[in-house]
Amino acid sequence: MVHIQGGTLLMGSDEFYPDERPVHERTVASFEIDRYEVTNEDYARFVEDTGYLTVAERELDPADFPGADPADLVPGAMVFTPTQGPVDLRNWRLWWRWQPGASWSHPAGPASSIEDRLLHPVVHVAFEDVMAYAEWAGKRLPTEEEHEFAARGGLVGARFAWGQEIYPTGKAAANTWLGRFPYDNQGVGDAAPVGSYEPNGYGLYDMTGNVWEWTSDYYTPRHLRPGDTPVDTGERASLLAAASAEQGFPIPRRVLKGGSHLCSPDYCLRFRPAARSPQAEDTGMSHIGFRCARDA
Repeated sequence: MVHIQGGTLLMGSDEFYPDERPVHERTVASFEIDRYEVTNEDYARFVEDTGYLTVAERELDPADFPGADPADLVPGAMVFTPTQGPVDLRNWRLWWRWQPGASWSHPAGPASSIEDRLLHPVVHVAFEDVMAYAEWAGKRLPTEEEHEFAARGGLVGARFAWGQEIYPTGKAAANTWLGRFPYDNQGVGDAAPVGSYEPNGYGLYDMTGNVWEWTSDYYTPRHLRPGDTPVDTGERASLLAAASAEQGFPIPRRVLKGGSHLCSPDYCLRFRPAARSPQAEDTGMSHIGFRCARDA
């Protein structure tokens, strides 16, 4: 883990997506955060030690899916599938498919494995799954502000973890989509082994790009500044949970940070420290992973 000295964070951005607004100051206490994303090898040790079964591996209860064909109620997960050519970018269902048998240990489906992917970030992990790992490891998930503070690497107000320019050396500084999304990728095309790209100013790897990372915070469609919420931690969590529920989603949503290998400038310019995305707690996907934090 890397020790991050606390300080003042200029959080958010007014340049890109509405949910990153408003830019505001937050005070962040010192903390520690994993240098790398949690890998398949790390998660395998946890599963071997505990016998844990992830959400994607569990049998589905027909009572939770009234009217569904029981034959369709099998364990699985959402897997990215490139299209054959240009498509309507407003319809994410064109490049995501439900894959029976997909899970953290079989990321593309039953016939796939992690034998040659032990140093890749673990994926297909829901919020419950990452919380279980963090507790086993004696850690916790980072908050959204901790993740953003760490991702900035000491750069105040910069667009990217490395500065202002998207491709400062003429090539990608993080594992992101290069080409036309979702059919023409001239980059890696998948998650890469952790640490494949240069670290940021704090010596942290893949804080942007590679895979989205879970945080502990509930998602709201704009930043709630410290003055907007109660100081008491319990009250604040209750308010944020209620705000998430009020958006009409039956499953609470948490904030993902960092973007992923699927982020493309022509579709999802979110491989930036300020970027954020909502994710239902019960849903892992093939581009979502995590790293842990700990109080200093």
